Amino acid sequence: MNPMGRKPLNISDELRARVLVDALPYIQKYNHKIVVVKYGGNAMTSGELKQAVMSDIVLLSLIGIQVVLVHGGGPEISAMLDRLGIESRFEGGLRYTDEAAMEVVQMVLSGKINKELVASLGQCGGRALGLCGADGGMIQAEKKKGPVDLGLVGEITAVRPEPILDALNQGYIPVIATTGIGPGGQAYNINADTAAAKIAATLNAENLILMTDVRGLLRDREDEGSLIPVVQVSEVPVLKKQGIVSGGMIPKVDCCVEAVRRGVKKSFVIDGRIPHSLLIELFSTEGIGTMFV
Repeated sequence: MNPMGRKPLNISDELRARVLVDALPYIQKYNHKIVVVKYGGNAMTSGELKQAVMSDIVLLSLIGIQVVLVHGGGPEISAMLDRLGIESRFEGGLRYTDEAAMEVVQMVLSGKINKELVASLGQCGGRALGLCGADGGMIQAEKKKGPVDLGLVGEITAVRPEPILDALNQGYIPVIATTGIGPGGQAYNINADTAAAKIAATLNAENLILMTDVRGLLRDREDEGSLIPVVQVSEVPVLKKQGIVSGGMIPKVDCCVEAVRRGVKKSFVIDGRIPHSLLIELFSTEGIGTMFV
C-alpha cells in the first residue's frame, strides 16, 4: 500500500520510470508558472474523484507548478437552503441571493467547503491556505446589473492579487471561495467560473482550467466523440451562431475567451469525471478536453 492507503497500480518499474521521463518536458514547461483550476461538478461530490483531484494538485505543487484552486459549491448551498426552508431560485443560470441566502452562501463556501478542501490537500501531503474574497480585499465586487434583479449576486470590479501571491510565495496552495466584498463591506455571491477567469487574468496565469461534467465543447451534444480539441477565440461567435456553443456552455466558453484575451496563455474545459484529468491535460500532447487559444 502507498502512503495514501490506496493500492498502487500494477505497473512495472520500467514503465513507471518511462512515464516520469515522458512527463519531464511538461514539468519543465510549467515549472514556476501559475495554473488556475476551477473545481466543481462531479469531481467535487464523488469521494474517489475528489481524492484524485486533490492528489493531482499536490503533485503539481510539489514539482514546482503554482496551482491556485478556485471553487464553487452550488449543490451544497442548495441543500443547506432546503434544510433551512429557504427557497432556491435561479434566473438565467444564476442563483437569486437575498440576505438570508447570502449568509448561507458564506457559511457553506467559506466556512465548510473551503476548509474541507484545505484539509483534503493537507491529507495528501500538500500545504494549502483557504481564502475568500474579503481576505485582503481580494475580490472587489458590486451588485450585478442586468434586466433581472439577482439580489446580492455580484460582478467583479477588481482582483487584488497580493493575498494569492503571498500564499504562493510561501509555498501554499491558495484555495479560494468565490464571494466578493463591495462598498461598505457588503458581501456578494460571485459565479465561480467568472471569478476563476478574472483571477487567472490578474495573475497572468499560464493556464486556466475549468473542470466540468462534460467532455469539453462538443460539435454534437449527443455525441461525446465529437469533441472539438482546439478552439481559436475568434471562432467562438461563429460557433455560437451555429448552436455548438449553447446553454450551460455559453458562460464557461465566455470565461475561457475572456481569460485568453486578457493574457492567459491557454484556457481549457475538461471532464472532471475522469480520474486524474488534470494530469492528463497538462502532461500529454493530446490533452483531454477543449483548449481555447
